[in-house]
Amino acid sequence: MGAAVVVLAAGSGSRVGAEVNKILLDVAGVPLIVHSLRAALNTPGVSRVVLVARPGEEPELSEAVTPHLAEREVSLVAGGDSRHASEWQALQVLASDIDAGRIDTVAIHDGARPLATPALFTATIDTAQRYGGAVPMVTISSVLRRDGGAAPSRLGAVQTPQAFRAAPLLAAYRQASADGFEGTDTASCLERYADVAIHAVPAPATNLKVTFAEDVATAEQLIRAGDAGSGSGQRPG
Repeated sequence: MGAAVVVLAAGSGSRVGAEVNKILLDVAGVPLIVHSLRAALNTPGVSRVVLVARPGEEPELSEAVTPHLAEREVSLVAGGDSRHASEWQALQVLASDIDAGRIDTVAIHDGARPLATPALFTATIDTAQRYGGAVPMVTISSVLRRDGGAAPSRLGAVQTPQAFRAAPLLAAYRQASADGFEGTDTASCLERYADVAIHAVPAPATNLKVTFAEDVATAEQLIRAGDAGSGSGQRPG
């Protein structure tokens, strides 16, 4: 059995202010989305990677990423009108492998987080295989409540990739589809339809999400710094 990774790239990215989808922006010499795909493909034990495109952008996305995958195979599927719908589209692509037991774990990653490493994918997948589900979490500080008071000292921000045992994940989304339910994120769907323990995995603060224009430059600096530190032209995993 192996793991699958779903990389979501169906958002608009309008807050970046670019004329194209932000996942197509050049970051350290390749489209932003390529960094996430490479990390997924370089994660030991991952047998399938599914890239979810914004409907109508499939040809453009395929043309942008194909030259950078070194002949590695990535399945491309059109997403839906929401994150939940896009995840459901990807899970349907993987359904036959999950039902047959060829895939036992699915990790879902936001393609706008280009600094997630194979090590982080491995940590979440391994934890999900052991407990049922795993989410990367980074400690945050300097947070105030709306009333101006201090927030609790131990707060965490959830990141991606998030990983889950494949069979209960697929079963939950099948039931959600039958009920017409859409969760705000993957974990919310599982909480509604499956009895799965979700554990936190320590995540690096560098696993940023590119949301605004300044994030593009920050991501490029971090990636290039990692390349220089590894001495290999690729981010260390």
